[in-house]
Order: sequence, then C-alpha cells, then structure tokens
Amino acid sequence: MPSLSQTLVKAAIAFVATNLDDFVLLMVFFSQVPNRFSHRQIFWGRYLGFAALVVLSLPGFFGGLVLPKAYVGLLGLVPIAIGLRQLFRREDGAEEQVVPPKLPLLNAQMAAIAGITLANGGDNIGIYVSLFVGQTWAELGVTLLVFGVLVALWYWLARGLVGQPGVRDRLTVVGHRLMPLVLIGLGLFILVDSGTYRLIGR
Repeated sequence: MPSLSQTLVKAAIAFVATNLDDFVLLMVFFSQVPNRFSHRQIFWGRYLGFAALVVLSLPGFFGGLVLPKAYVGLLGLVPIAIGLRQLFRREDGAEEQVVPPKLPLLNAQMAAIAGITLANGGDNIGIYVSLFVGQTWAELGVTLLVFGVLVALWYWLARGLVGQPGVRDRLTVVGHRLMPLVLIGLGLFILVDSGTYRLIGR
C-alpha cells in the first residue's frame, strides 16, 4: 500500500500535469476583471468545473474496488499515451494554441468558467481515472484534499502573475515542453505502483 507521502506526491503530480493549460486560461480570466468577471466568480467557477471532472473520474475508483489492482493499473497507459501524443505533436511543430474565451456579458459568468474548465478537461478525466484505480477510501480522501488545496493555490498563483507578461509567456513555453514528460512519468509510476509489470511475465 502506498504511503501517505507517495499518495500526496502522486496526486500533486497528476494535478500539475493536467492543469498547466488551465493555468493559462485562469490568467486570461483574470485579465478580464472587472469588465467580464469578478474574482469570486473565477474562484467558484473553477471549483465547480473541477468538481465535475472529479465526479466523472470516480468510476475508476469504484472499478478498482472490484478488479485486481495489477489489471486496473493498465490504465496507467492512458497518461503515457497522452504524453507521447503531445510529445510527437511538439516534434511535428504543431503547437496547441490557447484561445481566450469569448463569453457574453451575462449573470452566468461562474457557470461559463465552470463549463470551460470542464470542456478543457478531457485529458484530466482519463488521467484521474487511472490515478483513482487501486486506491483505498483513505487514499482517495487524501487525493481529493490535495486537489482541493491545489485548485485554490492555482487560483492565487495565476492571480498574482497577471500583469507580468514576461513571466506568463515563459511559463507557457516551459509548461508545454514539460507536460508530455510529466505525463509519461506519471503513467510509468502508476504501472509500477500497481504491479502491472508482473503481468508481462505471464
């Protein structure tokens, strides 16, 4: 069984690896305060959207209660595949573009931010499903606690960096380069931690 520190580290890595693009989006949102959004709307909209991503990923946890851990650990191939796809896309020169959201000036800004967070989280679901498999209830609780704290930390970091274009541009470039490697490393960690490698010899 993974130790508390291992669970904390794995949850933190999964969050950072899957939320680098969202960090850029957060800064775009903050650049539109107070004309389109308020800080409160951004804060709670992000939490609402991220909570929806976690709920959609929970089948991985409940599946892990039924299937042997070595078999459900095969889902560690998901972040590896995503990381390889992004890595090859970088090598081909096809950079992903972050497009600032064009939202109407309505009273549903919070729901709009939650919807964008959810729509931008397709890769998050695949990775969180593979992260949740094989966890105990205690490990799931620790993982969700880490996620909750990091959502708030992401909010404050993005808010602090808005207005500093040099830092923002540098973070975007470095994040796009590191994300594929982090995802591949996370997938390998899941495969090894689940004992999935033992299936190869059978």
